[in-house]
Amino acid sequence: MKVLFTAENGEDFLRQMKTTLTHPQVVLMDIKMPVMDGIETVAIGSSVYPQCKFLMLTVFDDDETIFESIKAGSSGYLLKDEKTETIIDSIHEIVEEGGAPMSPGIARKTLALLSRSDWPEAKKENTSSQLSDREMTILKLLVDGLEYRGIAEKLFIAPNTVRTHIGNIYEKLHVNSKAQAIRVAGKKGWV
Repeated sequence: MKVLFTAENGEDFLRQMKTTLTHPQVVLMDIKMPVMDGIETVAIGSSVYPQCKFLMLTVFDDDETIFESIKAGSSGYLLKDEKTETIIDSIHEIVEEGGAPMSPGIARKTLALLSRSDWPEAKKENTSSQLSDREMTILKLLVDGLEYRGIAEKLFIAPNTVRTHIGNIYEKLHVNSKAQAIRVAGKKGWV
């Protein structure tokens, strides 16, 4: 195994991915980071770099975080208190077997989450809800990592207009976060 690079946060990771010639096969990703968190980073990274697999390595084991990480595109979910050998074995499992390693406690929580009738559902896509050209442009700029103000400046529109368009995008895609919208865009091949 070889470490290609480390990053301070999600934004730093995506910036380094654009400039590196060799992309990692597996990325160890934390969840709570400044600037851009791990869930948003995985949503963008798994769409833009589908050859990379993301293994969440974190202290967070609540249902919502697990669910959002899986929806964003993580290939596995380990707690930071796992032994080094377990982490290494998990990386091999992802690369060699296409596995989805999870800490035992996370696997139990995930099964319990799936068996509950009130678990947070992934919204069904409404094929009749099509994005306008402007909404598609804004969605692509979100994928590129631009914030509201950056999008507004690039498109010569007011930040509040950007917020309105993003609200419409969320509604049409049946999502409630930028990470989820980016994930849908990646799945549909829009980016």
